Amino acid sequence: MDHRPLVNEPVMIVGFSGWVDAGLAGATALSVLAEQLDREDEFAAIELAEMMDLQQTRPVAHWADDGTRVIEWPRITWVAGRLGRDVVIVSGPEPSLQWQAVASTIADTARDLGVRSAYTLAGMPAIVSHRRPVPVLATATQRSLAQEIAPLRGAYGGPTGLQTIVQRALGDADIPAAGLWAQVPQYVSGSPSPPAARALVQRLAELARLEVDLGPLDARSDAYVARVDEGLASRPDVREIVDRIDHEQSGNTDDLVSEIERFLRSQGDE
Repeated sequence: MDHRPLVNEPVMIVGFSGWVDAGLAGATALSVLAEQLDREDEFAAIELAEMMDLQQTRPVAHWADDGTRVIEWPRITWVAGRLGRDVVIVSGPEPSLQWQAVASTIADTARDLGVRSAYTLAGMPAIVSHRRPVPVLATATQRSLAQEIAPLRGAYGGPTGLQTIVQRALGDADIPAAGLWAQVPQYVSGSPSPPAARALVQRLAELARLEVDLGPLDARSDAYVARVDEGLASRPDVREIVDRIDHEQSGNTDDLVSEIERFLRSQGDE
């Protein structure tokens, strides 16, 4: 920590790029929030050069104004500012190692700054249509908080991401924490989804009482839907599945899940 920011009972917003962020929903949402911060103040960082598989998350080289070659190593940053109220944004790539230490550091810093509530942001693949509003499901560290932020994500057991580890660490530190998960259409979950990011930002603003302009994401979301529809026009096999999702989204989608999984496997064999 370079210095202590001037914040009063801030809300902490956390997100990591990496495995658990379908459609880059969380990363894009965090970027939009950071761009709108008033009195932006980066005050702390974790350098990740010794915690990363650098063949997967590479350092970035660029030229400085004075002609010097600069290497930017991956890191997690803490940025304070205001979005109608004080906020602290924690973001960066998901490290390969030392998750418990990273999560503990985030929780300790939150407690030291007087954070009263925290939210993690991410996207997850789901059997939903890109033509419908993006559902945002939630997880929570407390039963009372879960009742406030419904609908909730169903019970899950299996491999998880750093967002979940951080959420648990915050809960253990007696800081109410919720995870917001945008449901990204499975058939386009590998590409950036502005509608999913917009849904996360809107839901977060409602829950955390933030002042955020959704305008920057509106035009990108409209263009995204049009682009996906255009792509489906040349793939009638995929369009048929998407049409069924669109019509049956509120019903039983088990058969659709199996069909989409078979389709995706067939694409991998080509």
